[in-house]
Amino acid sequence: MADVIDDAALAGVHRMITVSTDGDDALAARELANIDDRVFFSSGIHPLHADGEWKWDYVRAAAQDARCVAWGELGLDRHYDEPLFDRQMKLLEEHLALIEEAKDDERPIIVHCRRAVDDLLPIFESSTIDGARFVFHCFTETPEDARKILDLGAMISFTGVVTYKNASEVVAAAELVPIDRMMVETDAPYLSPEPVRKIRPNEPKNVMYTAEFLANLKGEETREFEKRLDANAERFFHLPPSLHR
Repeated sequence: MADVIDDAALAGVHRMITVSTDGDDALAARELANIDDRVFFSSGIHPLHADGEWKWDYVRAAAQDARCVAWGELGLDRHYDEPLFDRQMKLLEEHLALIEEAKDDERPIIVHCRRAVDDLLPIFESSTIDGARFVFHCFTETPEDARKILDLGAMISFTGVVTYKNASEVVAAAELVPIDRMMVETDAPYLSPEPVRKIRPNEPKNVMYTAEFLANLKGEETREFEKRLDANAERFFHLPPSLHR
C-alpha cells in the first residue's frame, strides 16, 4: 500500500481519503490512516453491504478517530437486484439516525447513489442534516439529476467514468456543475480513467487524468483547476491546508 501512496504523491496527489464500505473496513481504514499521515478515512456501511452484518459499534469506534473526516459511504442502489431495496432502506434509515444522534458532529457524508436520486433526495430533505454536508460520489446520473442534487446544496464528485466515450450524459452533467461544487476521485480499485482505462486496479495517482479532462471541459488551465478542486476538498472535508501548492 505504501508504494501506491508514494506513486500518488509523485503524480501530485499528496493526500487521499479511503472510503469505508462496512464496519470491518472502517477499522482497517482507521489503521491505514494512522500509519500514513497522507491518508484520511470515512466510516460507514455501503448499501450493497446491506445483507451483511451491520456492525454499528465498529462504525462508531472508527468515527471517533481524529483522522475520520466523513461518514459513509451510505445510500441506495437500484442498479442491482440485491440487496433488496427494502433492506437498503432500513440500513440507510439506521445510518442517518446514527449521524443525527451526533448533534455536534458536522462531518460531511459520502453518498452512494445509482439510479436512486429521486429516492434519496426526499429522505435527505426530511432529515435534520444540512444538504451542504452531502457529496454524491462517483456521479453517473443525468444532468437533470445533477440539477436536483445541486438544489439540495450538495457537492458532486466525478470519477474516470466522465472520461469515457459512452458517458455523454455524465459529461453533460459535468458541464453544468459549478466548479466550486465539484470534486474528483478514483473510486479505486474501479473505473480507471482514459487513457489508462485498461489498466487495473485503478490507483489514486490516476485521478489526475479525470481532473485534466474536466479542466479541458470547463475551459480552465489544468493546474489552476486542480488548485480549485483541492480547495473544494479541503473546505468540504475540513482538512488542514496542504503544504503542497
